[in-house]
Amino acid sequence: MSRRDEVECWLTDMDGVLVHENHALPGAAALLQQWQDQRTPFLVLTNNSIFTPRDLSARLRASGLDVPEEFIWTSALATAAFLAEQEPGGSAFVIGEAGITTAIHEAGFTMTETNPDYVVVGETRNYSFEAITKAIRLIAGGARFIVTNPDATGPSKDGPLPATGAIAALITKATGMEPYVVGKPNPMMFRSALNKIGAHSENTGMIGDRMDTDIVAGIEAGLHTILVLTGISDEAEINRYPFRPNEILSGVIDLVKTEPVEVEI
Repeated sequence: MSRRDEVECWLTDMDGVLVHENHALPGAAALLQQWQDQRTPFLVLTNNSIFTPRDLSARLRASGLDVPEEFIWTSALATAAFLAEQEPGGSAFVIGEAGITTAIHEAGFTMTETNPDYVVVGETRNYSFEAITKAIRLIAGGARFIVTNPDATGPSKDGPLPATGAIAALITKATGMEPYVVGKPNPMMFRSALNKIGAHSENTGMIGDRMDTDIVAGIEAGLHTILVLTGISDEAEINRYPFRPNEILSGVIDLVKTEPVEVEI
């Protein structure tokens, strides 16, 4: 499916698409309002597993965007949904903050440091050597290794910070075990998002600003893919990859439908 007019449901990335450095990007508020007015099913996706949907809804509101928490899907929620399918009522040792711990707890999992079924690593600004050591030993003891997202670094006002992927690489080096990564670019995250809103890939579009996560995962999930140039991608970045999105737009403002203006003659 490659025609925009066949799209009935939307998935959209958040950073670089709707917001940039806590400021709404042009057209973002109008597009979200358009979807809500038209009752178009949609979800705002993020690989960030630090915050709960309620937290993110509040942060978006402070940026000038009205996105109720039920319209937000995080890598933490996708991870929790995956674990609940794999091992209902299972147990996990979790490295992360409220976003991932809340999601896993609400999925019916028990948090434990004793013989857990899984070790789950999510985003946090407070990685501890003690927790990482414990994760290494539990994985070596047989716990399955799950990571919410593969991002090696995250942004801060002072420059890049080590993120989930970097910590996962450390654990992999120490254990020899590669993690299963649920978040983008794994199309698993998109499939779980589609399930949440009852959508099908044949009539769903994905809007993102990254070729290596949003677009490749959208293609692999069978979605109509739109790359916007308000994030990190430019023509040189696009040309690095052997695949292409269905559309390349300057920003989400290009998706806002305007009413025709009647001119009196």
